[in-house]
Amino acid sequence: MKKRKLLEERFFRYLTGAAAWSLMAILLLIIGVIFYRGFNALTPDMILRLPKGGFYYGGEGGVLNAIVGSLYIAGGATLLAILAGFPAALFINVHLIRFTRTRNFIRYLLDALWGIPSIVYGAFGFTLMLLMGMQASLLAGIITVALLIIPIMVRTFDEVLSTIPRGLPEAAFALGSTNTQTAFRVIFRQGMPGFITAVLLSFGRGIGDAASVLFTAGYTDRIPVNLDEPAATLPLAIFFQLGSPIPEVRDRAFASAIILTVIILIISIISRAIGHKFK
Repeated sequence: MKKRKLLEERFFRYLTGAAAWSLMAILLLIIGVIFYRGFNALTPDMILRLPKGGFYYGGEGGVLNAIVGSLYIAGGATLLAILAGFPAALFINVHLIRFTRTRNFIRYLLDALWGIPSIVYGAFGFTLMLLMGMQASLLAGIITVALLIIPIMVRTFDEVLSTIPRGLPEAAFALGSTNTQTAFRVIFRQGMPGFITAVLLSFGRGIGDAASVLFTAGYTDRIPVNLDEPAATLPLAIFFQLGSPIPEVRDRAFASAIILTVIILIISIISRAIGHKFK
């Protein structure tokens, strides 16, 4: 019996180790292919200049419009998601703390919304855009991406809040604090590292999505100045450039993928650093 348990333990240890190393190998393979195909096309002009005439046929210019547009859309959507998501998470964990069934039902709906493909959000945003008489624009892209990441942010906030010891809000209530005071002065401070991580990860999710902005944000070679102007994004730049029959343009798509990967990597590093600092 003891020998059998040792064999089982060894088997599952090797199985989990193989799974972990396989995931690492796949990740390194993806990054390696992207850098191999796009590193030579990644130049300062690629990062710092707008597309020039004939850019999509191998001409001069870069993807500065897509970089700025991605930051605009992801930043605006994250701000809207914070304004909607944080109060919702606090409501679930403070005001509904005694209503277990209601809390579980709301969490179920949020999980369902989290699992909906982003192209569905894009179709919904496109329909909403037509009903409101809007055109493909920066504002439409921000609203659609915000709808995409709100369930993610609320559930992440909710998980952070659920890890806070019950004794903290109970002690605050015992000292005479109101629900609002307990929420912002006790619970918010305790969950600060997790909140920052959730915000940055939601930002990374928003900046890397293509399907939700395909029909709503439009595309342009310029940097948008107003909310009603179309905006380019890095995922769409990659999508359009990969469809080109010209090898140089396809290499630029991989260079754009490098830029997007580096941005998301920086966001992940910052989220971990900030979370560790405020822990």
